[in-house]
Amino acid sequence: MMEHETGRRRRVVGDTLISMGALAALLTTLVLIDGRVREQVSRRIGGGHASTDLVDAGSRVRDLASVVMDAARDQSIEHAPMFIFVLVATVLVLFMLRT
Repeated sequence: MMEHETGRRRRVVGDTLISMGALAALLTTLVLIDGRVREQVSRRIGGGHASTDLVDAGSRVRDLASVVMDAARDQSIEHAPMFIFVLVATVLVLFMLRT
């Protein structure tokens, strides 16, 4: 019974790492493709005082998420057929991983 739980934990950790890697790949792709995202990321990662960074962390994450969502929305509008294909492919891959 313990081996089953250990295997399940390993799978959860592996799935989490894969999800984080996919998110990092998406963010990296957006940074490489869209200059607005690149500019916002460089502003957010740029220098500053540690106390200021701690205070502004929530707003920075919110701002970065907003820029990423805006860029993704703009790209999806400009490339709607490709976006639909990627969306359907993602759903199919998720269904394949569940079974």
